[in-house]
Amino acid sequence: MNPFAIAGIQMKTSAVTSNVEMMKLKLDITMSIYPWVDMVVYSELCGYGPLTHNAQEIPGEFEKEMQAMAKKHGVWLLPGSIFEKSEGKIYNTATVINPKGEIVTRYRKMFPFYPYEVGVTPGSEFCVFDVPGVARFGLSICYDMWFPETVRTLAVMGAEVILHPTMTGTIDRDVELSIVRAMAAVNQCYFFDVNGLESGGSGRSLVCGPDGRVIYQAEGNEEIFPLELNINRVKRSRELGVLRLGQPLKSFRDHIGQFNIYQQGVQLPYLNSLGPLIKPTKLDNLAELKIKEHQYESPKNPTGYKGFSG
Repeated sequence: MNPFAIAGIQMKTSAVTSNVEMMKLKLDITMSIYPWVDMVVYSELCGYGPLTHNAQEIPGEFEKEMQAMAKKHGVWLLPGSIFEKSEGKIYNTATVINPKGEIVTRYRKMFPFYPYEVGVTPGSEFCVFDVPGVARFGLSICYDMWFPETVRTLAVMGAEVILHPTMTGTIDRDVELSIVRAMAAVNQCYFFDVNGLESGGSGRSLVCGPDGRVIYQAEGNEEIFPLELNINRVKRSRELGVLRLGQPLKSFRDHIGQFNIYQQGVQLPYLNSLGPLIKPTKLDNLAELKIKEHQYESPKNPTGYKGFSG
């Protein structure tokens, strides 16, 4: 057995005031009650909420305060994410801090929740880091996991535990819970999904093991949920199969060259036919946009557009 204890903190998040002092208090409480915890994970955009005008510079004061807290308690710390402003752009960025208070790595969310997460630039680099003698961890934020390629890439890079801060208060939370289970199973890894409350989400954080089974699911209230993970379960699953059945990572490895859609320059006519990435709107407005698009593409025949049927 190779135990490692991670605590998720599901807490209320304000959109209009800083949540940093409450984060610090929650960490003090967590380590007072559960001094055996090795790592603490918060939800997405926990520090300053979901509004981009609260974006901070990184490195900056937020990281300094979190570094001091990690060192104070001698714990690995993933303080969710914050909106980062950098060179005129805004990113959704998570920081990993070790028990000495040192910055180990940072990750910029690769898939902002377009078309709703307006004004946020996607990151371009996958992120894994090692906890010496324990495991390799991968970072993923909220909407990232809706794209199986992201978690699969982390698994191929050796990640055995996926840390996944999220901020979901929408009606698709049930769908997300099913995705967490699926990602854990098909990538044969632990998946630690931490959601917020109020402006930070609707709770129901979820932790799954490498067989896709639920280890713990929070409810819709503030919770601290410490769990001791047996990392050897990941190694056994990847060696012998999910529930001693399918071995998806090995099968993916042996057939990886057959996925032609990922080749650079390949034509994807169906995906290109889906239209622009815009917010759903009334049918009349959408039809008008499509007409304008068609007229722009075929200026010599502006009346040739047939519109929508049904």
